[in-house]
Amino acid sequence: MGNKETQKSLGLTTKIFIALILGAMFGILLHYVVPSSHIKDDILVEGVLYIIGQGFIRLMKMLVVPLVFCSIVCGSMAIGDTKKLGTVGVRALIFYMATTSLAICVALAMGNLLNPGVGLDMSALTANATEMQTMEATSMTSTILNIIPDNPIGALATGNMLQIIVFALIIGIILAKLGEKTETVANFFSQFNDIMMEMTMMVMGLAPLGVFCLISRTFAGIGFSAFLPLAKYMLSVLLALFVQCFLVYLSLLKVFTGLNPFKFIKNFFPVMAFAFSTATSNATIPMSIDTLAAKMGVSKRISSFTVPLGATINMDGTAIMQGVAVVFAAQAFGITLTPADYVTVIGTATLASIGTAGIPSVGLVTLTMVFNAVGLPVEAIGLIMGIDRILDMTRTAVNITGDAVCTTIVAHQNNALDRKVFQNS
Repeated sequence: MGNKETQKSLGLTTKIFIALILGAMFGILLHYVVPSSHIKDDILVEGVLYIIGQGFIRLMKMLVVPLVFCSIVCGSMAIGDTKKLGTVGVRALIFYMATTSLAICVALAMGNLLNPGVGLDMSALTANATEMQTMEATSMTSTILNIIPDNPIGALATGNMLQIIVFALIIGIILAKLGEKTETVANFFSQFNDIMMEMTMMVMGLAPLGVFCLISRTFAGIGFSAFLPLAKYMLSVLLALFVQCFLVYLSLLKVFTGLNPFKFIKNFFPVMAFAFSTATSNATIPMSIDTLAAKMGVSKRISSFTVPLGATINMDGTAIMQGVAVVFAAQAFGITLTPADYVTVIGTATLASIGTAGIPSVGLVTLTMVFNAVGLPVEAIGLIMGIDRILDMTRTAVNITGDAVCTTIVAHQNNALDRKVFQNS
């Protein structure tokens, strides 16, 4: 039965990757070859492709809250020992915070190396800029207090992931502590978790179609012309993301676990492709947990805790975008940043990533907080909004790779990593 399941999952991931490539090709054809018309614009792109793509995203979002809640209750209940759970949590938290700080340093260095904002024709950019949305930046004190749920049911209803994680952790710890007294409730969560996993597999069956429609619509709308004025900015972000993903993460993986980093990327690549197409960390949670168990040998009692936590607080890709955007805006508007400003950016962007929802383009909202911290004009965000979607997709793929690397390292440190599974995958 195990072989059949492996073949099935391999078949699905291959289909997702094929759908990604075909969707991009179809979208580019629509943009450049098919002339604008009511049928193309309204019926096909904004009708069929939009409905199916967004319908799939909604199905994935439908799974996230109950799946994360049950996974973390079951995960913390399975770990049982509060001390061990605390160790896992602290290790994951330190890793996430450290890699986020590293990511911003990489971004600032790349920005100063490539100078994306130097010599820009601001009038051309302003003409292309999307209208600036009203964005509210939350203060640091609010961010910290928002971790504690004042209304757990409200947190579940609104999908406040950090609060859901805290509430689920408390329930899991209490269930482990009370043992046989609460066996019925523990069984309920365990069985409901199985139901959610099965529902996940059903929804994932639609992934190739959803991915095709999402990618097609993205490329049909933007083409390549929108990229040209901001090519250096895009290049700076993409290079920084590449360094973070393939140098920082893979070096950490090799140092802490001794696993082959290239095999790790090969095994995890389908999840990265899926994250790229959906641009939402939360939607990849089920697939990440499943892939880490099936191909890396990571125990689900560790991954069901660290992956949802990572999707909530580990936003290295977003931090990279924010670091490059700060340098870009400062150069474009002729503002000189001091070393103290750079330290402020590192601190603010690291803290801003905590509690950031794992949804498309949320980095633009937290970017206002970073800009305000160093006195940069918030209007600069309007310049990069038009091309943010494609960068958002790339940084989501980097974010979830960081979550997976952290989970594998933490699993290894807690003797919850089956190396035979990794070697034989």
